[in-house]
Amino acid sequence: MKFIKPFLFIFSISLFFSAYSYSGEPKEGVQYATLPSPLKSDVLSPVTEVFSLSCHPCRNMENFLPAINQELDTNIDKMHIIFNQPTYMIAMLYYAAEIQTKGTPDHSFINDLFSATQDYSSVKEQKDAYEQVFTSRGLISPTNFNDEQISALTNKLNTVKILSEQSRINAVPTFIVNGKYSVILGGHANPKEIADTINYLLKK
Repeated sequence: MKFIKPFLFIFSISLFFSAYSYSGEPKEGVQYATLPSPLKSDVLSPVTEVFSLSCHPCRNMENFLPAINQELDTNIDKMHIIFNQPTYMIAMLYYAAEIQTKGTPDHSFINDLFSATQDYSSVKEQKDAYEQVFTSRGLISPTNFNDEQISALTNKLNTVKILSEQSRINAVPTFIVNGKYSVILGGHANPKEIADTINYLLKK
């Protein structure tokens, strides 16, 4: 059974990348799309990964981010998409982490949040896992936030909900560049090509 994990990893790569490489300038509709209207918010950085903690491809993409980021002149930040009530509740956990770390949580923190979201079948196990993710770092679980923290978290979630609706993004992961473009992952054969498209869009 040892072949299963490598097979799943290879399969996960195929969910992102096409079987061909492109050369020359990225093409709209193939490597990237223009958003219906520009998004303007402090939530968005020049390069923002749009993801969800409940999304398995997003969890796999986390492994490729260092390779993509290495090719860029700017850091990749994150926005947790809000499609509906379940993603709103999960986004609450991500932004509870972001508020306390005063920026995008590190790779280990994100991976632990993915694990707590995806690896437990019972509500109690999942709740305990979330508590451990926060308390192990000396942080407060959102279930124990005070009124001021709840207000800050609610404001952040409301902003992200509006951005999610305005972007009309219906599949994650993806990247928003300069609040104007989203990257089509299936138009790329590897992380280097994704970075090349992002760099192109940053200058566009």
